[in-house]
Amino acid sequence: MTNKKDITGIVLAGGKSSRMGTDKGFLLLNEKPFMQYSIDALKPLVSEIIIVSDNPKYDVFGLKRVNDLTKNAGPVAGICSGLEASKTEYNFILSCDIPLINSEILQKLIDNMDATSQIIQIESHGKSMPLIAIYKKDVINTFNAFLKNDERRLRVAIKSCISKSIKLEKEQEFSTMNVNTQNELKAIENAYKH
Repeated sequence: MTNKKDITGIVLAGGKSSRMGTDKGFLLLNEKPFMQYSIDALKPLVSEIIIVSDNPKYDVFGLKRVNDLTKNAGPVAGICSGLEASKTEYNFILSCDIPLINSEILQKLIDNMDATSQIIQIESHGKSMPLIAIYKKDVINTFNAFLKNDERRLRVAIKSCISKSIKLEKEQEFSTMNVNTQNELKAIENAYKH
């Protein structure tokens, strides 16, 4: 059984979302910023939470914040920056645009940890979700090599690692909805009310 002291939570609060026109971590659902939902889901399961963002406004959450080491290179760079700052072998990676995420879903990843998998990700709606996942710190070397070769696609980098996906039950899939547009934000607000 992995103890929470062996796990760090890393929330990627990447750059300006071009489709939303604003920094998604500060979008509000029920008057609570998206970032806070990711933090609340992680808190019971980890020893430390790190926010990866160049935006000093995220310091309002009172957590360790690290800058993206490679600018404008997407989640592969964000994950590397977070892992670089982490002191633990296991690390939750979460994006900040999934406000319905909860600790129960994240616990499933812990329950499925094994000796060989470097990445354990949630599978929802028939798709693997590499930004709701546990990453072993040692993937950093693989990821950095991809960045050096200017390969920024997360799914390509993951293919070079030992990974597995944990399928959610149908009724849990709503908790992985992410928000990229105003319409998706409305859909989530409606889902939250029900």
